[in-house]
Amino acid sequence: MITLRNVRESDIERLLIIENEGFTKEEAATKEALLERIALIQDTFIVAEKEGKVIGYVNGPIIPSLYITDDLFECIQQNPHTGGFQSILGLAVAKDARNEGIAKLLMDKLKKLVIENKREGITLTCKEELISFYKKLGFKNHGLSESQHAGTAWYNLIYTYGEDSEIENSNID
Repeated sequence: MITLRNVRESDIERLLIIENEGFTKEEAATKEALLERIALIQDTFIVAEKEGKVIGYVNGPIIPSLYITDDLFECIQQNPHTGGFQSILGLAVAKDARNEGIAKLLMDKLKKLVIENKREGITLTCKEELISFYKKLGFKNHGLSESQHAGTAWYNLIYTYGEDSEIENSNID
């Protein structure tokens, strides 16, 4: 059984393994960046656990703008209680747990938090090969991002609730 919960500092070593499996060295968050996210945005840093082992996570701060800017990968602030856009700085699943629906579970949980906290929507950047995955989750492609993170081409994808009514009626806790 998969359980979803807020991150704990004790998860850091497992998070680093998953981060480095899912992202290139240039793209991957550092230990310091992940620890900062754990300290400041624990409420929007969700991990998936199976048999006591972290197998995936999603995280990102609430931001006032529609699109992610590169400075977010370096410096974040605590989340406001309501409003703003839920950004996603990282969504990763352990190699040995992929293709089991873990990423969708994590995204569904984040969508539920967006609704509960009256956020305007979810914003993320992704590589071209992941656009179809996010479209299946109800995201719309807003085109090429201005992001230069890790020297890679990124695309802005946006989700606003109401576009995916199945989430509003789901029973994810």
